[in-house]
Amino acid sequence: MKILFLILARGGSKGLPNKNILPLLGKPLIAYSIECGLNSKYCTDLIVSTDDTTIAEVAKSYGAKVPFLRPEHLSNDTAKSADAVLHAVDFQEKIGKKYGLIVLLEPTSPLRDTTDIDFAIEQLLRVENAESCVSVTLNESAHPTFLFYKNEDHMLNSFMKKDNVIRRQDLQKLYYPEGSFYIVKTETFKKLQTFYIDHYTLGIDLPKWKSFEIDTLEDFIIVEAIMNAKINNQFNILNK
Repeated sequence: MKILFLILARGGSKGLPNKNILPLLGKPLIAYSIECGLNSKYCTDLIVSTDDTTIAEVAKSYGAKVPFLRPEHLSNDTAKSADAVLHAVDFQEKIGKKYGLIVLLEPTSPLRDTTDIDFAIEQLLRVENAESCVSVTLNESAHPTFLFYKNEDHMLNSFMKKDNVIRRQDLQKLYYPEGSFYIVKTETFKKLQTFYIDHYTLGIDLPKWKSFEIDTLEDFIIVEAIMNAKINNQFNILNK
């Protein structure tokens, strides 16, 4: 099966300007996702979809293909990621390249490993009725049981009504998609234009330390600190 690895990286970031090419431990942020994808044994092609010529040149220098510059209507603040994915798939099909799977890697999630992606692909292909899979992390501290909202007087009210105190260990396990990868069968995506299909999407667990995304300066500092800890073997959990 041919598999397209796709990275969406538009140039108009407002929360952290130029975040996709900011140097993280001396390497542009987007380079981590490019190298992670290219190292996969399942990667047929890896392309970067961007509207920015600088990002395009950086991506090419790390081995990615940039066969087009994304049009403006797919790169503004209101553009949907699904439309950018379809644009890339359509472009590739017009030049005779068809794929059975799409692997979307967000450049803002540099902590995942190639082994995470390969494992996810294998699980998706193994489970008969699965149409897609996404990376997830256990939601603990932000579990809705522990959340409150403020009324007009700024008084706290429980978000979820409960009759008694619930122990953390008794809570139903909830997960959130943390953004490291999204994988879907191409024909399914073309029909539904989503990576999430209720009852048909596998959740692939990743540890919390891999779940950090870079959208702000604070995120950048946290991720850089985690990377340093991993390099220096400061925490055994980072090597598991």
